[in-house]
Formats: sequence, C-alpha cells, structure tokens
Amino acid sequence: MQVLVTGSAGLIGSEAVVFFDKLGASITGIDNNMRADFFGPKGDTKWNQERLETICSRYKHCALDIRNRDALGELFGRTKYDIVVHTAAQPSHDLAAKRPFDDFDVNAVGTLNMLEMCRQHSPEAVFLHLSTNKVYGDGPNHVPLKELDTRWEYSTAEYANGIAETFPVDRCLHSLFGVSKLAGDIMVQEYGKYFGMKTGVFRGGCLTGPQHSGVELHGFLSYLVLVALHEGAYTIYGYKGKQVRDQIHCCDVVSALWEFAQKPRPGEVYNLGGGKANSASLAECVDLIASITGKRPTLSYMNANRIGDHICYYSDLRKFQNHYPSWRLTKTLPQIVEEIAAFVAVDR
Repeated sequence: MQVLVTGSAGLIGSEAVVFFDKLGASITGIDNNMRADFFGPKGDTKWNQERLETICSRYKHCALDIRNRDALGELFGRTKYDIVVHTAAQPSHDLAAKRPFDDFDVNAVGTLNMLEMCRQHSPEAVFLHLSTNKVYGDGPNHVPLKELDTRWEYSTAEYANGIAETFPVDRCLHSLFGVSKLAGDIMVQEYGKYFGMKTGVFRGGCLTGPQHSGVELHGFLSYLVLVALHEGAYTIYGYKGKQVRDQIHCCDVVSALWEFAQKPRPGEVYNLGGGKANSASLAECVDLIASITGKRPTLSYMNANRIGDHICYYSDLRKFQNHYPSWRLTKTLPQIVEEIAAFVAVDR
C-alpha cells in the first residue's frame, strides 16, 4: 500500500504516518515546515519530522510546497498512490487576515493542486481531506443558546447532539480562513461527485494530541496546557471564557479516516470532533487542567471576541457513526489532557 500524507509533520499528518507505518504501508510525507513561517519558532515542526524519520522505517520525507504544481506533478508521477491524506493547511483566522494570499493559496489552490495531480496520476486513490467546522462561519452563534454557570449551551432539542452536516454554510461571517477552507472543502466534494474520485471531507472540531505544536493562534488545548504548566499568561477573547469546543484526539481522527478509506463514499462530508461527550468551555478546560496537573495559567480577559469565533460548537457525530458503526471515540477529554500534560512536561 502506497500512502501520501501532506502536512506530515503536523498533528494529524504525523499520526497518520505512524498509523500507516504500523500497517506496513510505504508512506511519502509532504511538509515544508510552513507552520514555523506562519507562527514562528514555537510552531516549528522539524522535531516531529525527525521523530517520524526515526521511528517509522517506511517513511520518506519530501519538503515541497503544495502550491508548487510542477513539483507535485513530478512527485505524483513517480508513484501510484492508494491513499492520499491531505492535512496541510494555513489554520489561523488571525493570520489569514494578515496574509490573505498565502492563506488562500495554501488552503484553496493547494487543495486543488493536490486533487488534480491525484486525478491525473492516481485516480483510483482514496483522497481524505481535513476540513474544518469554520466552514459554517459564525452561523452556529445564531442558533438558540443558553448561558450556564461555566459554559454556553444549545437550548433547543434540534441541536441536542451538536451541529450536523446539514447546517448552512452561507449568509454568515466566515473569516478569510473559513472562506479558503470552504473553497477547498467544496472542491474536494466536487472531485468526488463530478469525476467520481473516492474523496471524503472531514470537518474537524478541535483536533488535538500530544504532538501538536500548539501556539496562541492555533492549537487551543495543547497551547493552554503548555501555558498552564508554566503558569504563564493566557488571554481569553470574549464570551466570558464560556465558549465551548469539542476535543478529539488525533488517533480517533485517523481511525475515522481509515474506516472511510476501506469503504469510501465519493464526495461525502462528515463533521468530526469530540461531540457532546468531549465538549468543554475554556473555563472548564482551565479547571480540568488544574485538577490533573495542579497548575493554572494567569488569565486576562478581552471583551472583544475573535472575528468569526464560535460561542458554542460541538460536532453531531451521528452521520459518520451511522455510515461506519465500528468507529467510536476512544479518548475522553481528561485522558487527552493527561496525555498532553505528560508530553509537555517531558519534551517542551
């Protein structure tokens, strides 16, 4: 089995590399460490690339840029791939506003480049695309919500299980990041529906895990744990710290990708996060980290929220679980925090 992984030194990409290496696949990883360019030294993923090259005997690293069509064409021309896992992205709202061309060229044009090279050279490959819940823009902020002591929550039965794939993506504020990801998302769907390629779109909630190079602008939970362990300063932007996210461990993300790859549904879309069970507000996460580590960040508050930020979001997982009933979440939120804290304490 030949597998190509973009963003291979990132959170989901590196987890996919390890997963497929254990299955005995030959893996080519594309990653030019642009996260360091986007976020500076704290976002550098070189350490993760070196880790993969050490522990994965069937892994080959390729430091090319997915915006470079010619280089991608040469790479695809050398190998016929069975599975393509596309996780490479510019992942930040704030950075997208500062560098809009880089954001769109990576998230939208880079995704088109990957799709077309795959269609030309490996048309039978399963193409797995990591999208984001930000394609829904700030629409989830306009559904009925109620304010509880430590969190916001959906107040009607319609959203008791979270946000489903039928939630509209138009007539709302997205941020430029949300727009670029939505463009790539729809393109992946279209290559499945129009060309019949085995494409799948996975709209992630908060994807997390110990190997996440979390920074203030991206990687919420890993960054919060890192700051808490150093008892450093952490700024909360809006919503009283009661904004809710659902956390899913990277291993559960990759196992979902594998389920799809074994029985693909061309052009299908799934919301993929921790669901209601793994949802928590920022304030609740601070308390959970403190209960596990005994450490807290020094909190400060900004009344203004980040543009397009969700007040409450967790994924309705029922569609994926109905299509792939053998898949389930294996990591609870406390287990995720324990794992990240142990890793941060030793390695960062």
